[in-house]
Amino acid sequence: MRVSRRGAVDPFIVMDVMEEARAAEAAGRSIIHMEVGQPGTAAPKGARDHLAEEMENSALGYSVALGLPALRARIAQHYKDKHGVSLSPERVIVTSGSSGAFILAFTALFDAGARVGLGEPGYPSYRQILKALDVAPIGLPTSAENRFQPVPSDFAGQGLDGLLVASPANPSGTMLSSTAMQELIEACQAAGTSFISDEIYQGIEYEGEAVSALELTDDCYVINSFSKYFSMTGWRIGWMVVPQDHVRLIERLAQNMFICAPHASQVAALAAFECTDELDANMEVYTANRAMMIDELPKIGLSNFAPPDGAFYIYVDVSHITQDSRALASDILAKAGVAVTPGMDFDPVRGHTTLRLSYARSTDEIREGLLRLKAYFAQ
Repeated sequence: MRVSRRGAVDPFIVMDVMEEARAAEAAGRSIIHMEVGQPGTAAPKGARDHLAEEMENSALGYSVALGLPALRARIAQHYKDKHGVSLSPERVIVTSGSSGAFILAFTALFDAGARVGLGEPGYPSYRQILKALDVAPIGLPTSAENRFQPVPSDFAGQGLDGLLVASPANPSGTMLSSTAMQELIEACQAAGTSFISDEIYQGIEYEGEAVSALELTDDCYVINSFSKYFSMTGWRIGWMVVPQDHVRLIERLAQNMFICAPHASQVAALAAFECTDELDANMEVYTANRAMMIDELPKIGLSNFAPPDGAFYIYVDVSHITQDSRALASDILAKAGVAVTPGMDFDPVRGHTTLRLSYARSTDEIREGLLRLKAYFAQ
């Protein structure tokens, strides 16, 4: 059968690296996972216990398309508590992970042929989802001077239909200040450009609290997830906040594309909000791991990186070692037993000289990974 041109997207390289690492483990090798942005912890115990109780008392069938009303209300309360934003629960849409939110947002906002700006380096699936929807991703090369975040001059005069930013960002972990976010929002408003803020790493912050776009404007789409801070990656549960007059548009799309987010995951997510002690303990691990990475990587010879403000990654320049980060990552996996992600996933133009290292696992695992990397680069 024929296949569509829209289906010709690039692979998500980190998932290929995960598979290589899985095959190596299946063959009996010890692998340290520094490739994937996945917490080494399970969903909070309180969330799991609450779901187990609900499973005995409810069939957990379809929910309404926009999500459980109680969960939508709790997410709105989260914005009041954390960001001081009074938000109507009606504007909150529960989604099948942030991936489902991106599909809904891009479909609602952009016609085929539209142009959407993406800071590079950035999360690779932005580009591929846009391509699959016949929307053009426009890479905006960012600089270390701007901490790998876009600034208005990066897209001035380009006639973009949309701009997507991430704070904290993947892979760099850097964040936008309130002033920097405001400048981007104002530039988009002046140009008639839709503004989307990816905030899925909020809650994992080290250098002050991340700013939500909702603190500055209602004329935006904000996307978040239970995957990172709440440690619920495989539960595939996220949310988005949209302008009031976009709610019915998103509802119609969600009804037809997804019916609803997984009911069981919604039940667990609601309880996860009340598990702050366990989630704070996870943050203590990330904080210790970050400090260890920042201290040890220069000793290994990997010193060119921007210390992350949030998330759990370090994006490091390896141009003094290689011009082929994919080959380097494969060699590290083969010889050191450490899985890392080549930068081509995040920046198709400049990523051949960068690696992303995740420190989301336990401190003992990250320490062992650094020891293996030290031995590898010493050779």
